[in-house]
Amino acid sequence: MLCACTSTTSERPAPQHALYPRIERIAIVARSWHLQARSTPPTALWLLRDGAPFSQANLAVARSIQHSNRSLAPFDALQLADLAISAAREADLDPDFFCATILQESAFDPNAFSSAGAVGIAQFEISTADANGVDPFDPQSALRGAALLISDYLNRYRNVYPDPYAAALAAYNAGPEAVSAYHGVPPYVETRDYIGYVYERWARLLSDTSTSSVQAQIRKRRV
Repeated sequence: MLCACTSTTSERPAPQHALYPRIERIAIVARSWHLQARSTPPTALWLLRDGAPFSQANLAVARSIQHSNRSLAPFDALQLADLAISAAREADLDPDFFCATILQESAFDPNAFSSAGAVGIAQFEISTADANGVDPFDPQSALRGAALLISDYLNRYRNVYPDPYAAALAAYNAGPEAVSAYHGVPPYVETRDYIGYVYERWARLLSDTSTSSVQAQIRKRRV
């Protein structure tokens, strides 16, 4: 959950480029999975992996999205993974770290609502979204805005606190004012648990990406 704070991100132009990797070629086939339930989500992603040269990082994130949010079709999960990874790279943010954060925030549900009033895939509160020029209901806008905001926090805390990633997550969850007031991660149970959950997801994504890369190399050698 993102608190209603007024801190704004630095204005950086976002390059307009196609999603990486390109997925248009199999869009029709992938969208057909919306109509079929015979393939489980992980199986569908394996078919997607074997049918096109997708980045292992994108597939690892898509698998994690599918495990966390079974309501999303495989193609939708991969599209959202592409958007998140692209947003992270544009903001000079570690993609796995950012994707782990969004997994914890909303499980990549573009229609997520929280009891505290946070909305959308990045769980912005309306006032925070307005302050940062973000449309919280548009996944691309929300992911880009969240990546820039977290990157801004990370750069702000990099030479201030021993673990700037934890401080950035605390600011995203509880607000930068709380981080300043407590000179680091505030003693809120919810915030500390939140940071721990994001770190666990981050570690799993790193492990999944590494394993997928090894498996990809093995497949190439067998060809």
